[in-house]
Amino acid sequence: MRFNLPVAAAVCGIAYLGAALVCIRRFGAERRERAQRTPSVSILKPLRGVEEGLYENLCSFCEQDYPDFRVDFSVRDPGDPAVAIARRVVERFPDRARLAAGGVPSSAANPKISNLAQVASRADGEIVVIADADMRVGRDYLRAIVAPFERAEVGLVTCLYRGVAAAGFASALGAAFINEQFAPSVLVAGTLEPLRYGFGATLAVRRRALEEIGGIEALGAHIADDHRLGQLVSERGWQVVLSRYVVENLVAETSLTSLWSRELRWSRTIRSVRPWGHAFSFLTFGLPLALGAAPFVRSAFARGSLIGSALALRVAIHRAAARALGAPQSFALLIPVRDALSVATWLAAFFDRSVSWRGERLRL
Repeated sequence: MRFNLPVAAAVCGIAYLGAALVCIRRFGAERRERAQRTPSVSILKPLRGVEEGLYENLCSFCEQDYPDFRVDFSVRDPGDPAVAIARRVVERFPDRARLAAGGVPSSAANPKISNLAQVASRADGEIVVIADADMRVGRDYLRAIVAPFERAEVGLVTCLYRGVAAAGFASALGAAFINEQFAPSVLVAGTLEPLRYGFGATLAVRRRALEEIGGIEALGAHIADDHRLGQLVSERGWQVVLSRYVVENLVAETSLTSLWSRELRWSRTIRSVRPWGHAFSFLTFGLPLALGAAPFVRSAFARGSLIGSALALRVAIHRAAARALGAPQSFALLIPVRDALSVATWLAAFFDRSVSWRGERLRL
């Protein structure tokens, strides 16, 4: 029998979809940890520009059901419109929140780390949390992410996030990528190898571990700071843990152009830090692979079985991911468009190493 490469790739893609479905369902069924001990926590929030729901996002980190924490906002440019939003939050929570704007940032190549340099010295909590500005959390967030630190070997805790569409076609596609492709791929990878990286949604690091790697400044030369932090912490012998807590990301892209730019940045960043992982991630596109392999299958029954299996599993992931992550259920009719866009960004990532981030062009 002659080896049929397209069919073999499609079979691998279908196997991946089956594994992803098992992993996302298992994640949804696992119980969330809750801290018995409450060490002090410093939350660092780098800000740049105003995005949809920023005020509510920032307030959610100040409304924690937790006894000992402090939130520090940092903005590189004192004229940035995010300053006004952050000041409103500080006025509302004067005992919890502080703002540093227009201080002397570091010369780090990573603008986010350069921004955080203004408040790094304030991070005196036993646990230091860095979280992106477009994330929103519930009141039980800190108690959940601090819980794994009760195990002495844990140095870093990170979180998945669910995409919630603000409005419109582009934001719905963006949320679908987060929920149905990104999150399941993380969970499948976690069954194959120990977690050695984090996600910008939440990077909670034991301060002792952070000091061992050289502090926040050690991340300054790397654009993928979340990946680098996990790597450095792991190299020091600490364990990286994925929390069962899921934070919320309001996807506010208003156009396909802005969505393309964002997802291309993600894809190229992943390629820069995990080149082989990115190269073989085409095997996660089970449905496009099955459709592409169909012309190479002579039997109508086998062709229908190949496409039907891929489609059934893809729809099952669509539904299971929403339940497991606590995300709104989107339209299943988006699946073909969503998968086609993912294939396109995967391919485009090979043709350049520069990305656009909040108005800046960065070289990976």
